[in-house]
Amino acid sequence: MKNYFYGTGKRKNAISRVFIKNGNGNFVINNKKIDIFCRNNFIKENIIIYPIKIVNLDLKKFDILITVKGGGEFGQIYSIRHGISKALLNYDINYKSILKKNKLITRDSRKVERKKFGFKKSRKRIQFSKR
Repeated sequence: MKNYFYGTGKRKNAISRVFIKNGNGNFVINNKKIDIFCRNNFIKENIIIYPIKIVNLDLKKFDILITVKGGGEFGQIYSIRHGISKALLNYDINYKSILKKNKLITRDSRKVERKKFGFKKSRKRIQFSKR
């Protein structure tokens, strides 16, 4: 049996690698504790921990090590949530129905639309001048 369970999470340009193993409640993201990574923001912590709460696991029984790269702040947070969901599937396949019902397994494939020639942004046009 493996001593850890792995999941990869993605959102926009953020990619996270999640390792879950039996331990004593260490939750580390990029070598920082979760409260330091989230800057003591309760909402961000809840987004990250949501898959664990949904399946009624005790956080104090697991060590969770996460590395995340790329993207912005919320892209990273949602990629971590996606990675934790996939790691929980590797831990116990019976969680699939619960996680799928809460739409935590599906990767959000939306990306930023590219800028087009002659436009200021992807769809924003230059102001029309009649004279």
